[in-house]
Amino acid sequence: MENLERILAEHPFFAGLAPQHLKLLVGCASNMVFKEGQFVFHEGQEANYFYIIRHGKVAVETFIPQKGPIVIQTRSEGEVLGWSWLVHPYRWHFDARAMEVTRAIVLDGKCLRGKCEEDHDLGYEMMKRFTQIIAARLEATRIQLLDVYGSSKG
Repeated sequence: MENLERILAEHPFFAGLAPQHLKLLVGCASNMVFKEGQFVFHEGQEANYFYIIRHGKVAVETFIPQKGPIVIQTRSEGEVLGWSWLVHPYRWHFDARAMEVTRAIVLDGKCLRGKCEEDHDLGYEMMKRFTQIIAARLEATRIQLLDVYGSSKG
């Protein structure tokens, strides 16, 4: 089995994280494999995990009546999937489905929230890192909306 501590330490998302904080994260981490077409999570379900995608692709989707599932974003190797574990009420806002066999490191958000409460320095580090992800996803959504609605101006 690969060393999760080494894998997380080498991931850009965790760059510069203090060794003691990395050890706390590893205590909440495990490997997971999703088959093609398998849901990683469903909209409205309790959000208690986030994922570091090691191999494969995951579609973040929403269901639109009369149209079916619509892909909002695609996450792939090296990317972080999921931030709802950090924001109350800890519910997924979208569905996520593996587009191909996908290997990921899953981090237990409940476990991690508890460790962040006990160690506020760790909590601050996680908030800084996930705030960047949330901001990037909001910007990507803004660009998508400009693509969809921007051409109708004129």
